[in-house]
Amino acid sequence: MSERRSRLRSSGPEAILRSAAAGRNMARCAALVAAGHERIRGPMALENDTHAPDFELPNQFGEHIRLSDFRGRPVALVFFPLAFSSTCTGELCDLRDNIVLFRQAGVELIGVSVDSKATLRAWAEQQGYDFTLLADFWPHGDVAKEYGVFLEHKGFANRATFLIDQAGMIRSSFITAPGEARQILEYRAALEDLLPQSVT
Repeated sequence: MSERRSRLRSSGPEAILRSAAAGRNMARCAALVAAGHERIRGPMALENDTHAPDFELPNQFGEHIRLSDFRGRPVALVFFPLAFSSTCTGELCDLRDNIVLFRQAGVELIGVSVDSKATLRAWAEQQGYDFTLLADFWPHGDVAKEYGVFLEHKGFANRATFLIDQAGMIRSSFITAPGEARQILEYRAALEDLLPQSVT
């Protein structure tokens, strides 16, 4: 079983990149970067091997979804800043095009942003997203704040991903600098941390 790891990528100094890649958890890497690279300032994200806070939010169809509804099934919780933005669209299109990676592993893919449910529905229909999108619209960014990934100075969530196991524990996570897209290889590695026998 590969070592559970949390990755923080940045376009900043190479030394920070090396620290982030060394297998340290996301919160510790965030602290390192915040000390010397202002671009990734923000709250401390929840660490691996901690309980994922339960929540209830409306999806793009107005149905209220609780994280605990998926207890017994692993979840990939994907926070992103804003619908219709170019980087977020590219990221979620990559997830759409690689949805089999999650489905074969039996992992529920859930996106979360501060957009309204109507905005998320229009965006999902335009781009053909057939996975759940949740509106952390009001109280504004409340769930992102619980997970420590809400950027107060910007008013939206950072690009943070949490892999949550069947018992509701965070087992793998990664976060990127503002404006920097996550890569499918990062999802694959995180899924391997969560379910090493299921991802090939």
